[in-house]
Amino acid sequence: MKILIINAGSSSLKYQLLNSKTKEVIAKGNCEKIGLSKPFISYKHNGQEQTFPGAKNHEEAIEKVLQILTNKDYGVLKSLDEIEAVGHREITGGWIYNKSELITDELLKQLKKFDELAPLHNPANVLGMVACRKVMPNTPQVAIFDTAFHQTMPEKAYTYAIDYKDSQKYHIRKYGFHGSSHRFITLEAAKVLGKKVKDVNLIIAHLGNGSSITAVRGGQSVDTTMGLTPLQGLVMGTRCGDIDPTVVQFLMNKKKMTVDEVMNYLNKKSGLLGVSGVSSDHREVEAAAKEGNKRAELADEMLCYSVRKHIGSYMAVLNDVDAVVFTGGIGENSAATREKIISNMENLGIVLDKKKNKNFKRGQVELISDAKSKVKIYVIPTNEELMMAMDTEEIVKKLKKSK
Repeated sequence: MKILIINAGSSSLKYQLLNSKTKEVIAKGNCEKIGLSKPFISYKHNGQEQTFPGAKNHEEAIEKVLQILTNKDYGVLKSLDEIEAVGHREITGGWIYNKSELITDELLKQLKKFDELAPLHNPANVLGMVACRKVMPNTPQVAIFDTAFHQTMPEKAYTYAIDYKDSQKYHIRKYGFHGSSHRFITLEAAKVLGKKVKDVNLIIAHLGNGSSITAVRGGQSVDTTMGLTPLQGLVMGTRCGDIDPTVVQFLMNKKKMTVDEVMNYLNKKSGLLGVSGVSSDHREVEAAAKEGNKRAELADEMLCYSVRKHIGSYMAVLNDVDAVVFTGGIGENSAATREKIISNMENLGIVLDKKKNKNFKRGQVELISDAKSKVKIYVIPTNEELMMAMDTEEIVKKLKKSK
């Protein structure tokens, strides 16, 4: 089944056309600067990359992507009929959805309730759905929720210690994110461990510009580092991660900032960028640290420390752990970061094979733990788009059977 995966942002729209049977990425790209000056669309297929004029809105972006995909000279489809379904990334399912769902008018009404939970992402995600349904009205479309995988967390893990009546009334709780990635890694880890999914206990470290760690017991998420929003948890590219809430009040008083200005500061001007003063890109921070930049060195140490600390806490939560899995841009590609995080954890039964870790080949599933390690350590490349395509395919097949 050929499935188009859409990830819509406020001024961008990432797309990927996949064959769910062969797991082949047929084409992919990004519509950037939608509605802004000099918008453009990137298009990659067969190892080639092209750029086209962009769009003034999301509906036009969808239309242009479909025109590119079906172009007789460089397109990869003979007609739009070859696209059997569209899967949309949705930032949150809130307190309502714990699995992917077919997009209907009723579902779109429900999703608007989540704007206050994710004001930057949710309206854009919904906008992409509305635009795509308008352009492709006869093609079934599915919403894949970033939070769905974490809805198995127990109440003691997702509840914040505020007035219980307020947390219930306003749905203030830990939701977790990166769900498609953590679910994909859970399924892949079960395969390499030779176990049924229901029997695996994992600590998954998805490390990238946005990062989260999830504790998986019996194939289900029982705790994760991100919370009500993706701001909670680890030190990230531009996000501060865990922080004393009174820092917000302190910054407001000292810098004469509004609440919104402080939240923008914590989300977009903190983390690696804020501490290093160099970049939000971990590769650039690492390079600066090697050249003797003390702030960059501190930023890198803080990132590794926050990951290490949460791995340790989830060891206590799970008690019995089959494997620690690294994934995401940093988790998959930075051997030095993995070593800093895992070194000297022998008493916890986690022993890294430094040679295997250093010689890891990008894009491969690799066991990087020492033979004497009680807990295995893996690097497993994530594939959120494939996970989304698999969900979409499953729902569309059920829809076809019901007709």
